[in-house]
Amino acid sequence: MKILAIADEESKYLWEFFDKSKLEGIDLIISCGDLDPYYLSFLATFSTVPVLYVHGNHDKYKKISPDGCICIEDKIYVHNGVRILGLGGSMRYNKGPNQYTEWQMRQRIAKLKFQLLKNRGFDILVTHAPAYQLNDGRDLPHQGFLSFVKLIEKYRPRFFLHGHVHLSYGRSYKRYDKYLDTHIINAYERCIFEYEDENPEESLR
Repeated sequence: MKILAIADEESKYLWEFFDKSKLEGIDLIISCGDLDPYYLSFLATFSTVPVLYVHGNHDKYKKISPDGCICIEDKIYVHNGVRILGLGGSMRYNKGPNQYTEWQMRQRIAKLKFQLLKNRGFDILVTHAPAYQLNDGRDLPHQGFLSFVKLIEKYRPRFFLHGHVHLSYGRSYKRYDKYLDTHIINAYERCIFEYEDENPEESLR
């Protein structure tokens, strides 16, 4: 299954210089937050695959919902047998929307107990913020959640997709990382990977 992951910055390659052939072979589109709702609606209109999304800390989805897209906040969405868990938002650093303390994120995860049991875990974790000390920042706004580390350790998903830390911030932020058995991908702007690939780092584009 070929997945297009996007986050934080609208891709001119896809939006301003769009050609339908650029989405050929894509089986699923996943947004990790902070993208223009019209951009997500545009991708949903010109593709025939589900467009899933979680909230970032700067998005406007409460005012304008992305048409034709599926919000996976606090739920497990199953696509072709692949279980996808969505947990958007960032660490709380001011009174802005979609921000959570570590305790609040733990509470959100605790409420997923029945879904996690019913689905026997999940295969892809989709968030906006990164996990604590896994490609996150040391400043509070870009610090990751320890709760995500615990989720990865317990359920060993195949992939963890996040945004929030832009690759343009500096070389310390990576597109790809790995923790235990989980492949970690920073979806900043856009990247494509194969779900079944044993070495996704080598084929990320």
